[in-house]
Amino acid sequence: MSNVITVKNLSKKYTISHQQREDHSSLREMISNRLNVYSSRLMHPFRCLTTDSHPSKPDIEDFWALKNVFFEVKPGERIGIIGKNGAGKSTLLKILSRITEPTTGSIRIKGRVASLLEVGTGFHPELTGRENIYLNGAILGMGRQEIRKKFDEIVGFSEIEKFLDTPVKRYSSGMYVRLAFAVAAHLEPEILVVDEVLAVGDAQFQKKCMGKMEDVGREGRTIIFVSHNMGAISRLCSQCIWLADGSVKKNGDSIDVINSYIQDGASNKSALAWELDDAPGDDNIKLMKVMIGQQFGKQTSSMVISKPITIGIELSILSEVPELSVGIRVTTLDGQVILHSANVVTGKCFIPKKGVWHISCHLPSNLFNVGTYALSVGADIPHQKMIFMEENILTWKVEATSTGMGRYNPEAWKGIIGPSIGEWTETQLC
Repeated sequence: MSNVITVKNLSKKYTISHQQREDHSSLREMISNRLNVYSSRLMHPFRCLTTDSHPSKPDIEDFWALKNVFFEVKPGERIGIIGKNGAGKSTLLKILSRITEPTTGSIRIKGRVASLLEVGTGFHPELTGRENIYLNGAILGMGRQEIRKKFDEIVGFSEIEKFLDTPVKRYSSGMYVRLAFAVAAHLEPEILVVDEVLAVGDAQFQKKCMGKMEDVGREGRTIIFVSHNMGAISRLCSQCIWLADGSVKKNGDSIDVINSYIQDGASNKSALAWELDDAPGDDNIKLMKVMIGQQFGKQTSSMVISKPITIGIELSILSEVPELSVGIRVTTLDGQVILHSANVVTGKCFIPKKGVWHISCHLPSNLFNVGTYALSVGADIPHQKMIFMEENILTWKVEATSTGMGRYNPEAWKGIIGPSIGEWTETQLC
């Protein structure tokens, strides 16, 4: 069977300029320095200014977003692409979608490609939703009659019929994604390329999109899907490509690649700490330390089922914020989400003052079954902005114990959560 996508030795280089900082003690000194530079240019227009005469001269650096990437995709395959931010995932999709050209290497694609990348890609902001549906169909090479046959399906799926004749520049990001995905999925391209942009939509619509992509895959069309949601990747994609620093680190079965990715990104230590300058966060809040254990003050990456687990998060508050939500996510190594939890579930609003804060999350005993789990930690100012989101930074193992478990056999008592969850009572009726 011939490939629908063949990528050979693909590389993409960008040129980055770094503006040097100018140190000025006053506004007057900065204005004077600028005037001297401009007057020098006027008097000597053909002379190359040195760094000394032009303090803000930029340094030029070559940045390779992709380096010697090679892979093949067969018709009907569903390929997941994973990797940390900056690994080259979005650059690869832009090249596959013919938005940008590679610096070196070659890429061969057989069939029509529909892409759903960043919000704003592929639609003309001045045109209405209705007009953009026909525009996208024409770009894919479809005739007007062919588009009209799919029109009602697209509008019904997107659920924005009321705003169909409104220019898309007035759409919210969620409305935009609804229509963009409906167009990309229903105009029957041979290859569907979807980036993390689906995360903009609400949970119900994300579920709807996942179901549609499964239908598209069953129809024999090819899907390229980028996501940080390992559960979605493992559910939808049979094969997975792991990108790291612009190169393919691993390519193969989704579950195998995802396990390797999570184990590589997570620390097997019971605690992870940062220096202030390198700590995740922004100018207001920094994540200084994350720790995990089964007794307060005693961290360990090896747990037993019968004891509760405590997760500690240390924050440095550099300036006060109106309120702060701190949360965790626990997943299995194949990306299945076990639980989300945040301090806002207590109903109390956390308003931190300046200083160092320790926040703890206590998880009950007999919650996790035997296995290995990964922890992600995040913080945000509710309804305003994300402060940090550190994915899969710690892993820990839960082991069996005979204490309180009776004849426990991990092979017989399978499941993600602990086998002694639930309260049992016996009542004699007669």
